Amino acid sequence: MSNFTVMDKIKTFSLTGHGHLFAVPDTSRDYLFVQAVNHPYLEEPYRAESYALAYVKEGSINLQAGLSQYLIEAPSMISLSPSMIRSFRKSADLMKMDIIFFKDSFLLEGNRNLFFLMEYDFFENSELTVVPLADDLHIKVKGIFELMRMSQASPGYHVSDISRSYIMVLLYEIDTWHRISRSKKKMLDQIYPLFAKFKKLLTRNYMNERKLDFYADHLHVTPKYLSVAIKKHTGKSAAQWINESVTLEAKVLLQDLTLTVSQISNQLNFTDQSTFGKFFKANTGFTPVGYRKGL
Repeated sequence: MSNFTVMDKIKTFSLTGHGHLFAVPDTSRDYLFVQAVNHPYLEEPYRAESYALAYVKEGSINLQAGLSQYLIEAPSMISLSPSMIRSFRKSADLMKMDIIFFKDSFLLEGNRNLFFLMEYDFFENSELTVVPLADDLHIKVKGIFELMRMSQASPGYHVSDISRSYIMVLLYEIDTWHRISRSKKKMLDQIYPLFAKFKKLLTRNYMNERKLDFYADHLHVTPKYLSVAIKKHTGKSAAQWINESVTLEAKVLLQDLTLTVSQISNQLNFTDQSTFGKFFKANTGFTPVGYRKGL
C-alpha cells in the first residue's frame, strides 16, 4: 500500500477517494473516468461505493476478487460491484488501464427498472469478474473506451448522458460474451455440481455459519464426503473455503476503525471476541489488533 496515502482506513472506498487516488480533480459527479498508468496497488482487501468497469490495455496485474485470484493480462475487462471485496498486487512494470467508476444512481437515472444492474451476475460473481478480450470484442471495447476518453477530454453538452450510454453498451457486450460462454460453464457445473452448489451456499451463509456440518446437511452429504470432494476438485477442503471467506470479510471489517474488535466478532457470529481472535490468528498469523495496527 505504499502508493496509498489518502485515507487511514479502508472499508468502503468512495468515489472521491478513487478521484484522489488517481489524481482526478473533479469528483463531484456520480461517475469517474480515469486512465491509470501503474495502478496504485491496494494490497489490503476493500470494497467500494461504486461499480467499476476496467479495460486492461497493456501489461498485467494481479487481482483477488472475493476468493477468486487472477493474473490479468492485457487485453482484458474487469467488472466489479460495490460489494465485491477486492485487492490488487503488482504483476509487471508495465500496466495501463482505463476505468469507469459509476454509482447505480448515475446509471439508473431515467431508467424505470431499478433492478437493472441486478440482471448482470458478472458484477457479483467473482468467477465472472474477468473477461479476456479477443477479436471483435476487443475491437469494440477498445473503441468504446476511446470514445469515452474523447467525450471527457472535450466536455460539452450531454457528457453525462453520453457516458451513461457508453456504459450501457459495455454492459450489453460483456453480457453477450458471458451468455455465449455460459454453455461451457453449465457443462462444468454438471460435471462438478456439488462444488457449484457449495459455492452458492457459502456465499449466502459464511457470515453466520462456519461449521462444515451446516453445509453438508444442506447439500445432503456427509461432512467427510463434502470435504474430500471439494478438495479433489479445487485443491482446498470445504473447511478451507469457509475459513478463507470469513477471514477475508474480517480483514475488510478490521480496516473500519469505527468498529471495535468485539463488534466485528459479533457481526461474524463468533461466540465471543476471544474465539474470533484465535480464529483470525490461526488463519492469518496475526491477532485482530495486530493486523489492524499493521495496516
